[in-house]
Amino acid sequence: MSDPNKAAITAEKEALNLKLPPIVRPPEDIGVDTPAQSKLLNYRRSKEQQKTINQLVIDGAKRSLDRTLDKRIPPIPEPDYPPTMTSEIKKKGLNYIYMKQCVESSPIVPIQQEWLDHMLMLIPESLKEGKEREELMNSLISEVSSDFENSMKRYLVRSVLVKPPVKWLEDEGGPLPKSPEGLDYSNPWHSSYVQTRNQISANLHIVHPTMKILLDLGYTTFSNSVLLDLTGIRAKGPIDCESLKNDLSIQARKAEEKIMSTWYPKVISLFTKKETLDAIKPEKLDAFYNCVSTLMSNQLKDFLKRTVEGFVKLFDQEDQRGLPIFKMELTFDDDKMEFYPTFQDLEDVVLGLVERITEALQNVQTVPSWLSGTSPTVNLDTQLPEHVLEWALTTLKLAIHHNLEGARKHYETYVEKYNWLLDGTADKMIETFQAEDHTFDEYTEYLQ
Repeated sequence: MSDPNKAAITAEKEALNLKLPPIVRPPEDIGVDTPAQSKLLNYRRSKEQQKTINQLVIDGAKRSLDRTLDKRIPPIPEPDYPPTMTSEIKKKGLNYIYMKQCVESSPIVPIQQEWLDHMLMLIPESLKEGKEREELMNSLISEVSSDFENSMKRYLVRSVLVKPPVKWLEDEGGPLPKSPEGLDYSNPWHSSYVQTRNQISANLHIVHPTMKILLDLGYTTFSNSVLLDLTGIRAKGPIDCESLKNDLSIQARKAEEKIMSTWYPKVISLFTKKETLDAIKPEKLDAFYNCVSTLMSNQLKDFLKRTVEGFVKLFDQEDQRGLPIFKMELTFDDDKMEFYPTFQDLEDVVLGLVERITEALQNVQTVPSWLSGTSPTVNLDTQLPEHVLEWALTTLKLAIHHNLEGARKHYETYVEKYNWLLDGTADKMIETFQAEDHTFDEYTEYLQ
């Protein structure tokens, strides 16, 4: 018989020898957003229903459009154009128009301001003055800039593109400008060209090299100078009109002597050289000297004309910065009140200065007269045109009357107030009053 205690111990040992099941770890990919999990997590029933509804609407719209199109009249098929109307020429023309538009839309360098400034320098200052003139100048600059830009575009198109031989392209902005071509001096035009050139050399004496030297000499002498220096007249303050006349007369005489001692000898020296007249035929000598005289005459006339214009500008009513200040005294002599010098004397002096300017350089001998030494001498025609003198005198008269208006009103005020004391009217009134019988109170009231 077995021992129960032993059996219990054996059972306990077996129980102690039992092993626990292995620990199962979670998979490594737990919590990772797999494709299956993403589709499940992103699923929204409302979105699916909205897609279904949108698809139903689109399908219904397509069916409605199909029904509408079925009810319309079928379009007329395009005509079968002949091959000539869809030729390569038409395609080239349309392609050229498109390419031309592309080229014209490219940026263009605007005209340089320096060029515009040089253009404006060629315009006389008298044409730039005034508000309307400034607006006209701005309009002129805009027009020149626009023409320059259009010309650059046309040149760019002509340089980049080659116009195909399509006739109807000529209406697209007009024909493109062509590059200047030299004259054809080959036969049969060669002989005609040589003949014309020889005639020009023989008869058009202004192209003679000596004339160019004479032009340069005149430009250097007269371009930046005038007969009278009028810049400091107003700065001298009040002056006598006779003093101004004498000062300007002396100044004109000195300027004339300087010109005749510097410019004129240089001119004569040009024609004393033997090589100057080597290419001139004897029968053409008179015509050559006539051209010389005309050129010298034009230079001197322009010199005197600019002097007259500068003198007239002193009395400009709009710009009085250079207006002379004349001394005028209100005098009483021989029972007469008047200004000294009178208004007429002042006007005569100012107008006489214009005549003094026109009298300058009137005794300049022509080159052949000086070279030949004949008597009587022949002088250049340096008399200013009549219209220039008429303009100067008329402008000065108006300016003088305008500027003396204040002095004239001042004179009239004095005459109106005090002339009755000077012309005997007051004496007669007193004598008449004294001859009458008056009381002391009446005398007092009369004197008051």
